[in-house]
Amino acid sequence: MSDVLGLLGLGLRGRLVVLGVDAVRKELQSGAVRCVVVAADASPRAVEKVVRLAAGRGVPLVPGPDAAAIGERLGRPPVMVVGEADTVPGTRLAVPVADLLQQLERLLAAIASVLS
Repeated sequence: MSDVLGLLGLGLRGRLVVLGVDAVRKELQSGAVRCVVVAADASPRAVEKVVRLAAGRGVPLVPGPDAAAIGERLGRPPVMVVGEADTVPGTRLAVPVADLLQQLERLLAAIASVLS
């Protein structure tokens, strides 16, 4: 989970993330979100408003740590959902968080096999 938090921190500094249920929902509706990180303890409202919309639009959902940990890492109060925004809506300029996590997992597996 610390990998997810690190990527979210970088995304915040690069202004590539949208924070909170209302903001992520709005960006999902406009097609400007490529990936959504959902806190492990997301409220029923967050699930109803964001998770269902993201799933319906085919936007990948990434399970995250609890909302307090996300908020703490981003210097905010607890955050239940974070959307990775397209840098230019409709383009593929930004790399989705899910893709970065897969690449990181492959890299770690390769390093582990070399070390063993």
